[in-house]
Amino acid sequence: MSPLLRRDKSPKPAPADRTVTLVGKPGCHLCDDAREVIVRVTGELGATFEEKDITRDEELYRRYWEQIPVTLIDGRQHDFWRVDEGRLRAALGA
Repeated sequence: MSPLLRRDKSPKPAPADRTVTLVGKPGCHLCDDAREVIVRVTGELGATFEEKDITRDEELYRRYWEQIPVTLIDGRQHDFWRVDEGRLRAALGA
């Protein structure tokens, strides 16, 4: 079967098994907006929420400085600048 037609049949992790990370910095109004959405969605779905300060991590700073706030799901970049609630819910499997 063509790889384009083959679907991954492995079970997707439940929202409660997922971790959403907000990479931002203090005083960032877009980070505040993103946090509000992420806290609401992760709270409703039972996903873990964590926050990382880009000013305290050189690697995060180098990688994401021009994109903050950045949203990661299980360590992989999901969004930056704005968080779309529907898109986040879909990515978490809701």
